[in-house]
Amino acid sequence: MQHTGEHHAMPAPDNAPLHTAASDPVTPLHGAGSKSAKSAKIHVVRARRQTILNHRNRQNARLQRLLLIGLFGLFYLVGVAVFYMHGLVDQVALTTATVLITSTVSLFYLCFLTGWNNRAREKNLRVPISLCAIGIMLLLSYMAPATQILFTPFLFLTMTFVLHRVSPKMMFMLTITTLCGYLLVIVVHYLEFRDWAMLQLEGALLLSLLLTLPGFVVLASRMQQLHNALFKAARKIKDIEEDAQRDVLLGCYNRRYIVAALEQQKRMADESGAPLCLAVIDLDHFKRVNDEAGHLGGDEVLRTFARVAEGNVRKQDIFGRYGGEEFLLVLPETPLSAALNISERIRTQIEHYDWQGKLHHRVTISIGLTQYIAGESVLDLFSRTDTAMYTAKQNGRNQVVVEGAAVEAVMARV
Repeated sequence: MQHTGEHHAMPAPDNAPLHTAASDPVTPLHGAGSKSAKSAKIHVVRARRQTILNHRNRQNARLQRLLLIGLFGLFYLVGVAVFYMHGLVDQVALTTATVLITSTVSLFYLCFLTGWNNRAREKNLRVPISLCAIGIMLLLSYMAPATQILFTPFLFLTMTFVLHRVSPKMMFMLTITTLCGYLLVIVVHYLEFRDWAMLQLEGALLLSLLLTLPGFVVLASRMQQLHNALFKAARKIKDIEEDAQRDVLLGCYNRRYIVAALEQQKRMADESGAPLCLAVIDLDHFKRVNDEAGHLGGDEVLRTFARVAEGNVRKQDIFGRYGGEEFLLVLPETPLSAALNISERIRTQIEHYDWQGKLHHRVTISIGLTQYIAGESVLDLFSRTDTAMYTAKQNGRNQVVVEGAAVEAVMARV
């Protein structure tokens, strides 16, 4: 067994790489204030990274939806081009449609790419995109009456685009705007051409829109309600699943989850050959803490420890409560030297934590650490780590003990 603690560094042979540069280097800490500040900074940095990641994911989803609208625009252009080939549409109308659709999609793409859309109240810009699409189709309906054949199907495609995220009131306003716009096209056509047959055909199309669009809005409202209900149910299920994985008292992962995670990481280590380390952490003299601070005070000590520990591990590490005052820390893709640094960092932070006079004795922890040996069972891995933790207890507590077989396995690879 190799151990580290408050009075000694971990002894190791010259060729044992237990203190080489790790993937997660540790900076020594020199005071309770600096430790608390660093822990807070870690939480802030992680929160910022998660916020940035969520923002990027949302922007990517918006870009994908815009590309879908762009695909609809391409299909519309294909229809106009077919009409042009049959002499139903002139060159000016085809060119106008191409320029307007291309420039509109490019403009909105630039808005999402630069993040300008985040200044808007509705960051998805569904209503402006839909209004532009409807406006282009109305303009083409005026310039080339034959394109009115495409107007109705592509209008419903456009309305479907705003189906889930726009309020029924806004859907109603879009419907009124569309009907008024098309009525304006009919009036202008009649004033220009005085064609009674065209007026009848366009009037019939307007009537069909008057009969179908309100029903579509009602169905859209109902679908939006169902969508919102499903979304809330999914969120509730996710919260329930999250609660089932968490310790009720401490908020960290519970025993069931941490053991399942360890088994999963073992399988992944077997497949990839990447190093896997496990730490068993136990609070020293916790009965004395309970006697001194009471059970509520003991619970607060456990919560504080869990918070400090979670603030000093990496995103891929998995920390959870195994039972009582015993905790597990699973360190995937982590060599023993890096795992030792992380364990020492947690131990040092707890040792020097400022309890602000709530406890007469300092709180310390004992940590057993080992690296997974290919082919062994999870039970064997845990047993070796647990033995190392009890060795830390027997050697005086407040130290990290690295299980001997793990050290030998690392040295054998050198």
